[in-house]
Amino acid sequence: MLTTRFVTGSPNWLDVGTSDIDGAISFYGGLFGWQFQSAGPDAGGYGFFQLDGKTVAGGMQTTPEQGPPSWTVYFQSPDAEATAKAAEQAKGAVLMQPMDVMGEGHMAILADEAGVPFGIWQPARTKGLDVAGDPGSLCWVELYTADIAAAAAFYNSVFGWETSAVPFPGGTYTCINPAGTEEEAMFGGVVPLADDPIEAESGAYWLPYFEVTDADAVVSKAQELGGTVRMPATDVEGVGRMAKLADPYGARFAVIKSAPQQS
Repeated sequence: MLTTRFVTGSPNWLDVGTSDIDGAISFYGGLFGWQFQSAGPDAGGYGFFQLDGKTVAGGMQTTPEQGPPSWTVYFQSPDAEATAKAAEQAKGAVLMQPMDVMGEGHMAILADEAGVPFGIWQPARTKGLDVAGDPGSLCWVELYTADIAAAAAFYNSVFGWETSAVPFPGGTYTCINPAGTEEEAMFGGVVPLADDPIEAESGAYWLPYFEVTDADAVVSKAQELGGTVRMPATDVEGVGRMAKLADPYGARFAVIKSAPQQS
């Protein structure tokens, strides 16, 4: 599962771009207990969502020209320039060129061969998120795509990701782990759009999951706060109880109370 022992190719950051940052601060604060800390006057309105003083995500207000409100998942890169070039060579695209972020690290926004945006973060002073896998923080990511084989080949060429087929109720699930790591380093999965009617309508994208202590309570709270339930809380044997939500501005995410790990 995802931890803060970040390695090349693992998720090490995420942020939400929203049409109403104050509204998003209120929503996620009410839902997860997050507080928002500005990154300072030179950061263009960017700031950090924190839980007990530890950063769990970033966020900023965006314009319609920058796309609809959404969460962006970032993956660790040892060299942002080289990773951007690798993405282009693999028939992806560079949506935002690699840039230094005030000495904290280098970032870029890329797209895979299906046009799905994702970020890369080359750490410097800021290594990544302070918390992962705990309640209120990122614990898993899922790529919904029309072509699993093409997606696996793209991300393998860019990050060296390894995939494996895991038995799942009703079939198999394609898990992802960083190159050269063991099964416990799995941090996400790839899901065919055709298998999920909820996602088939919205097209390919990355979906972040946040760990929670009570999925049903979070679903109810999200509705109270103006969010949308895209999939009600559902038990998945051996995985946990999960739900798919969207905040009041349309940014999609999921929550899960993970099942206890089998020893």
